Amino acid sequence: MPLARSLSVTSLSGLEDWDEEFDLEDAVLFEIAWEVANKVGGIYTVIQTKARMTAEEWGENYFLVGPYVESNVRTQVELIEPTNPVLKSTIDKMNSSGCKIYFGRWLIEGSPYVVLIDVGFTAWSLDRWKSELWEHCGIGVPWFDREANDAVLFGFLTAWLLGEYAAQSEDSPHVVAHFHEWLAGLGLVLCRQRQLPIATVFTTHATLLGRYLCAGSVDFYNNLAKFNVDKEAGDRQIYHRYCLERAAAHCAHVFTTVSQITAIEAEHLLKRKPDIITPNGLNVKKFSAMHEFQNLHAQSKSRIQEFVRGHFYGHLDFNLDKCLFLFIAGRYEFSNKGADIFLEALARLNYLLRVNHSDVTVIAFFIMPARTNNFNVETLKGQAVRKQLWDTAQTVKERFGKKLYDSLLVGQLPDVSKMLDKEDFTIMKRAIFATQRQSQPPVCTHNMLEDSSDPILNCVRRIGLFNSSADRIKIIFHPEFLSSTSPLLPMDYEEFVRGCHLGVFPSYYEPWGYTPAECTVMGIPSISTNLSGFGCFMEEHIADPTSYGIYILDRRYKGVDESCNQLTSFLFQFCKQSRRQRIIQRNRTERLSDLLDWRYLGRFYIAARHMALAKAFPDTYVYEPEETASTAGFRYPRPASVPPSPALSRHSSPHHSEAEDNEEDERYDEELEAEKDRVNIRQPYSVPVKNKVSGVLGANGSGDEVPSEKN
Repeated sequence: MPLARSLSVTSLSGLEDWDEEFDLEDAVLFEIAWEVANKVGGIYTVIQTKARMTAEEWGENYFLVGPYVESNVRTQVELIEPTNPVLKSTIDKMNSSGCKIYFGRWLIEGSPYVVLIDVGFTAWSLDRWKSELWEHCGIGVPWFDREANDAVLFGFLTAWLLGEYAAQSEDSPHVVAHFHEWLAGLGLVLCRQRQLPIATVFTTHATLLGRYLCAGSVDFYNNLAKFNVDKEAGDRQIYHRYCLERAAAHCAHVFTTVSQITAIEAEHLLKRKPDIITPNGLNVKKFSAMHEFQNLHAQSKSRIQEFVRGHFYGHLDFNLDKCLFLFIAGRYEFSNKGADIFLEALARLNYLLRVNHSDVTVIAFFIMPARTNNFNVETLKGQAVRKQLWDTAQTVKERFGKKLYDSLLVGQLPDVSKMLDKEDFTIMKRAIFATQRQSQPPVCTHNMLEDSSDPILNCVRRIGLFNSSADRIKIIFHPEFLSSTSPLLPMDYEEFVRGCHLGVFPSYYEPWGYTPAECTVMGIPSISTNLSGFGCFMEEHIADPTSYGIYILDRRYKGVDESCNQLTSFLFQFCKQSRRQRIIQRNRTERLSDLLDWRYLGRFYIAARHMALAKAFPDTYVYEPEETASTAGFRYPRPASVPPSPALSRHSSPHHSEAEDNEEDERYDEELEAEKDRVNIRQPYSVPVKNKVSGVLGANGSGDEVPSEKN
């Protein structure tokens, strides 16, 4: 039945359980994406983290479909024989017809089944399939676009797999095929063109044209309705890709996207309004003790401090205990990811900290992979010097300890003047002389291949932040993904994030934003924007995001300079917080992780699939969403205690008396405040056990059970 209404994330807690649940015993779900067991970008994280919940819902009838990449399969997939007899006969028939299809289990949470297609093995069919695509769909793909060629091969093989599965089945099962992004979208178009009995869902995580337009420094959001989309795609030589994406969006029974801001974008660029918003979630690990994640923060922070000691050797003239670690991470899109505005805000923050004689030092990490040829020698030397100093200190400590032990054994108090001899002082002096350094600590940890044209380095040169002693802002550009095996900064990304104080993501184009979401579930405050899906989502569901450590930067209704001033203000206020205020804020931030758990957000994917089943098989499934009341969605209230902002609290300085600390202890009860917040959250969503015929998505007051007010 036609559905005009688009479900919004505003209805998050108003999305009721099914009254008469779907029977999925004879239904099969295929989820198709280029990033199944193949890490390229953020879609990999979506599918990987969502797999456990989807596998629980669909059981043995859930299959992920992706490309066969041998290097990934060796480490991520256990190849086995298909357990489903219909799928086994389908794969056998395709393999006997000149294809190479593999079946196995993806070794992630939930251990879902995967069907992996070797697209290169059937490359001999590329020209024939391109001709067929042109004849039936009017889409021509140029020979030089390798990515589009892979999309053609993957699309035709996926449609072949689904068509063969439907043909091999005796009982005509209800098949749902969920396609992610334009690289997988052609399979959906061919399913509809061939009129296969399959319910289709298409999810765009970011429109192709939108990403290209924003990368070109276009005033994107103010001109969404004015773009000549065909011309813009043609000018950027992506018209064939755009056509594949737009065709998939229009052919799908249900079209979804990841955020409200991307839904507006898709409506203008792809010319179809999404049927439902499917926000991205994470598998949230809740700690049994509230202080446990704070301990993890302290441990990771100490490891970052060790790196900083080595990186700034010879210039370590700041107090590491009053040092804040900020970071930005992601694809190296200088403007889209907001690195430009972040650097400008750091320059202004440096001025404010200096004129206010602040003793706080800010170290800003830029974790963005770029082209390099090796580690910077000076950076590696710094870590070697630090290790040498540590070894020297340990040697002197052992000698001192032995003399102390011998003195105590004979019943005498040690003569302190004789505990360290000339040799000890010589060793220590040599170690101190080794730390002398004529040059400034390097900004970049690697040797860049295109140093003179690198956007971050050129901006650093312009604003003049070269890690000098006079500056309160230090910059470290690490143009490589973090790894626990690195000789420089041996930490994986999660551990590094836990050790930082603030994540800064002032993106201009960010359809969702996994980086601030990951910060939130780890209890790390972050700065996002109202042009990112994450920022919009948090604004909708938190009455006062700043109080919970979620700073939302306005980049939609303000100019660049105004936004930069606002970002500078956020950073300056954060620098003025006391250590206690930061601890309180991290506790509040971590409590928001329930909002981002797949147990809650997974229901939108469930709703999208049920909607598709009702559209494709109206005689079997009925889906009738009703308008939810505007008050149905929940919003976190402001915290009961004083917000951890120096502008609003009594302590404007990190220095205050123990008496004040004791008084603040009485005013702030973490457990009590957490309990007040939990009142505003529903019980975690449990996957329904299905029943046939009717699935009703209703609002309060329509005969549905009112959600519980307790957690």
